Amino acid sequence: MAKRIALVTGGTGGIGSAICKKLVDDGYQVIAGYYSGGKHEKAQKWQEQMAAEGYDIPVAFGNITEWESCEACIEGIKRDFGTIDVLVNNGGITRDSTLRKMNQEQWVDVINTDLTSVFYMTRMVVNDMLANGYGRIINISSVNGEKGQFGQANYSAAKAGMHGFTKAVAQEVASKGVTVNTISPGYIATPMIMEVPEEIREGIRKNIPVGRFGKPEDIARVVSFLAHEDASFITGTNVSANGGQYMH
Repeated sequence: MAKRIALVTGGTGGIGSAICKKLVDDGYQVIAGYYSGGKHEKAQKWQEQMAAEGYDIPVAFGNITEWESCEACIEGIKRDFGTIDVLVNNGGITRDSTLRKMNQEQWVDVINTDLTSVFYMTRMVVNDMLANGYGRIINISSVNGEKGQFGQANYSAAKAGMHGFTKAVAQEVASKGVTVNTISPGYIATPMIMEVPEEIREGIRKNIPVGRFGKPEDIARVVSFLAHEDASFITGTNVSANGGQYMH
């Protein structure tokens, strides 16, 4: 049987890398989507690092905020590998500011990158999934999309929007063997978090009941579970992976 094909947007980031490696371990043909401001050499270095760790992961360039770029990315993958069976919408950014200081660019950039992109990428793959009678769409949201966060009206709105998108689309495609789910990570020990001043970081950690930051691998394991063929009865749901920081 041919390998199922999985595309992970934001695949060269901290969480994305862990997801890519886990899905390779699970037997998928994985493609890591990247944009990185058009810095292709960054993706090439990432590929070299993955190869040094024993992972041969192709990369696919695409600006997930632009319809035409998403279309070109998907068509290239279909040409080189085949139709996509698993889509992990993991690409995203932050542009933090209190609402009274937030400018239009900060709002639009985050909404387009973190939410509109989920529509674009899902729209590009869903018809093939429906035709094939199989698909897994996994959207990476955030604990701050569940509870809100001071200074993140744009980010919280985008990540909360993922939940509504997930539940609506899940109902549309459930009868055709396609599931749509969301994962909401808490604070994960990526380089971005570890660069926060230690005293601030320690304050965050103390508010996490399990007593530690999450690891990218913690999120990758949830993706692995939801992507599996045996997860066919789980759709339209959100998995909170935050160490107990927010319970509801």
